[in-house]
Amino acid sequence: MVLGVCLLAGCSTNESASGSSTDSTLSVVTAFYPLEYVAQRIGGDQVSVTDLTKPGAEPHDLELAPQDVGALVDSDLIVYLAGFQPAVDDAVSQQSLGQALDVSADADLSLSEASNGESQTDPHFWLDPMRLADVADAVAESMSDLDPSSRSTFEANAVDLRHDLESLDAQYRKTLTSCTHHEIVTSHSAFGYLAAAYGLDQVGLTGLTPEAEPNPQDLAAVADFVKTHGVQTIYYEPLGSPAVAQALAAETGTTTDVLDPIEGLSDQSQGNDYLAIMKANLANLKAGLVCQ
Repeated sequence: MVLGVCLLAGCSTNESASGSSTDSTLSVVTAFYPLEYVAQRIGGDQVSVTDLTKPGAEPHDLELAPQDVGALVDSDLIVYLAGFQPAVDDAVSQQSLGQALDVSADADLSLSEASNGESQTDPHFWLDPMRLADVADAVAESMSDLDPSSRSTFEANAVDLRHDLESLDAQYRKTLTSCTHHEIVTSHSAFGYLAAAYGLDQVGLTGLTPEAEPNPQDLAAVADFVKTHGVQTIYYEPLGSPAVAQALAAETGTTTDVLDPIEGLSDQSQGNDYLAIMKANLANLKAGLVCQ
């Protein structure tokens, strides 16, 4: 009789207790790879992270499938960058969701770029490691609010990540202060925060939108810039076509190399995570800028 009452009333059993333990893991949805990297580093085993932008995909063009919206609805925490991916912005504003963390304020999006005759905010903050460290602290705080019992773990992981990012920042500063050149010509203008942090001058073949095609006048202006400043290398991105960079290099007698904006991982990535790709970027900058 007791068993029958329990079945009707939903009494606790060992199986349900086990399910409760699984449920204690935070479900975190991130909008694109750098935020996924941060969430995984901060959360560790205490979180389950789902990234909306699949490997090899361009985050600017993200469209949400029904299962993506379902993941958002079921999540405990959404980490995104307002204004970067309109589909995510729309979902966050329209759905009944858990806690949503817009990292734009913590990232200090202070740079803008002229694009199609308009000034647009540059979203690529993560290419400045110290901005990414500040975002990581905010993610740790949001996770701690949702799971106070794991606060010490999240905070310790944030300290570890900041240490790694400070070390990366120091490597960039040491290397890029000894360069013969300080001008970088890139496929699109994704490297403004990196350039600002380390005293470089970025010239993009297109603006903030990687799919944009440069017009002949813009290409001629960049070619003149390359020749005037003695630029050695034209950088292209692993997720995009190198054709324009290669054509410009052929015209100007320069070489090409990869500079990854780390918007996502792919088979062409020169590393398996953010830190490894940033170090590969530094090696390619060192070669192209002729650094000691």
